[in-house]
Amino acid sequence: MQIIKASKALIIASLLSLTGCFDFSAPTVQNVDLERYMGKWYQISANETSFNEGLVAVTAEYTLLENGTVSVYNRALKGDFNGEVDEINGVASVVNSSDTSKLNVEFPGIFNAPVPGGNYWIIVLDEIDYSYAAVADPLGFTLFILSRTPQMEEELYQNILSELRSKGIDTSKLKITLQPSEPLVSGE
Repeated sequence: MQIIKASKALIIASLLSLTGCFDFSAPTVQNVDLERYMGKWYQISANETSFNEGLVAVTAEYTLLENGTVSVYNRALKGDFNGEVDEINGVASVVNSSDTSKLNVEFPGIFNAPVPGGNYWIIVLDEIDYSYAAVADPLGFTLFILSRTPQMEEELYQNILSELRSKGIDTSKLKITLQPSEPLVSGE
């Protein structure tokens, strides 16, 4: 999940274009059912980057389109729950039909460097209920812990962190994302 400002996207794109120079070999989830993955996700925590700094109430909404691509709608508020809305629409596509855990997400008007193997890797997923996920890019620059609800039980969060660490993923840069205790209604 990324909410990107055009002025900062070039830095990210440059970093991602170097993917072949790094070894990020964390295993991804196998056999992601994209239809079940669709819907609204709340960002529980994320590596803080220039494009998500100071954002609260961050959500991503995914919609499977008829052509097999995924509509991506990211929304957040700047600073606090009364802040200005920061939103962006994009499209994602599966990189390889035999591995639906790796997607390439692009946002119009933003330079989207081609990333071999995609830039959205589903690393952890509640494969029973699809109620939580952890997503990273192939460099490990971004890391997002997502939930279907705005709050997550501490024990579950710690279990996800442990699973990520067992896969060799650095979780030390994660920052908790402030979310309202109840979902915000559309337009808030």
